[in-house]
Amino acid sequence: MITTQRHLLVAITGASGSIYGLRLTEELLRVGCQVSLLLSEPGRQVLNYETGLQWSLELAERQRQVRAHFAAERIACLDNRDLFGAVASGSSAPAAMVVVPCSMGTAGRIAAGLSETLLERAADVMLKERRPLLLVPRETPLSVIHLENLLRLARAGAVVIPAMPAFYHAPQSLDDLVAFVVGKVLDQLGVEHQLFRRWGGEDSAER
Repeated sequence: MITTQRHLLVAITGASGSIYGLRLTEELLRVGCQVSLLLSEPGRQVLNYETGLQWSLELAERQRQVRAHFAAERIACLDNRDLFGAVASGSSAPAAMVVVPCSMGTAGRIAAGLSETLLERAADVMLKERRPLLLVPRETPLSVIHLENLLRLARAGAVVIPAMPAFYHAPQSLDDLVAFVVGKVLDQLGVEHQLFRRWGGEDSAER
């Protein structure tokens, strides 16, 4: 279980669905977690395109923009090119890492054990240290290569949480669908939330 005040690493890659990463970061900060945010360059570009944000390529400026966006100081932006970053070492591994959304290219590189970027190395560290690594793939349809890579990751200890929102909670908006997927991630992290009405529950989720 991930308690509050713990260090979580959230990585956003170039798959569509950066809104999932943003909402997860928001919820983790809300419960008091310390969050490191790591964007691949395609992830930054897709995020800007899908959300209208204009987060900078330059790290210091992006740090300022991210803290302003979340109105929080307990968040640090990491440089994906910096293989000397603390999360590249097992001695400084975060409590958990979530790649959300996770592109199939990123999944394939992690499955192959590549460590050419900080994101890939951090994921490799989580697997070797037997710490929680959660992947939220957002792709359709899935090829045999995609499926084999995800299976390889699951066998290595990663938890695969596809961005597949349910409908039994009667979603009324896009935010409801996003909240469901993010809530599933939080469940795996052991973080309490009320993002959606659970099966058999009578009360509506707090929005």
